[in-house]
Amino acid sequence: MFLEAVVFSVLLLCVIFITRLYVVVKTGSKHKPGAKGPVAVLVVAGSGGHTTEILRLLESLSAAYTPRHYVIADTDRMSEEKIYAFESSKGQSQSQSQSQSQSQFTICRIPRSREVHQSWSSSVVSTLKALQHSLPLVFTLRPDMVLCNGPGTCVPLCAAGLLLGILGIKRVLIVYVESICRVHSLSLTGRILYPLSDYFFVQWSSLRDRYPKSIFLGRIV
Repeated sequence: MFLEAVVFSVLLLCVIFITRLYVVVKTGSKHKPGAKGPVAVLVVAGSGGHTTEILRLLESLSAAYTPRHYVIADTDRMSEEKIYAFESSKGQSQSQSQSQSQSQFTICRIPRSREVHQSWSSSVVSTLKALQHSLPLVFTLRPDMVLCNGPGTCVPLCAAGLLLGILGIKRVLIVYVESICRVHSLSLTGRILYPLSDYFFVQWSSLRDRYPKSIFLGRIV
């Protein structure tokens, strides 16, 4: 009887969790974070081209997207330099325009989910380690939105953001922008986050035709 009760409890929790996840994902498009004020955005910066693309995207966002919490892999030094250079130029631009808003940003680090050429079996362990660091980070920052464009590091961060909504703590918008280099197929990260994201942008019409949920606005980075 005890074993049956445990199994029933686990199954019930799984049903509740899946139902809650469905509700959070399906109601995401109605959620408008920052409608009455600033939007705290968690920006996932991958290495190399991912960081370059995400910073180009941020150039077009208004000053309302403040503060900006950048998250990079703990082994990524180049992205940190690019972020500081970007924020420095952004601050100078605001100063020249005599803007009242102040540039606010932080840079946080978590373990990389998957290194280049890392085996899939070992990447499961490293992703769980990244998730272990992502949960307390996201629960502390409580952003309004997670903005990402493909690095594996964004998967545990998006999972942590979804968990905030599932637990009823805060609804976090998941915005995914597929890399410009993905013309005919989604990246692995894109395939994972496609059903979970609130807004999923692609930059080629061929992808829009294959993935009806996606949003195609042409090249945006």
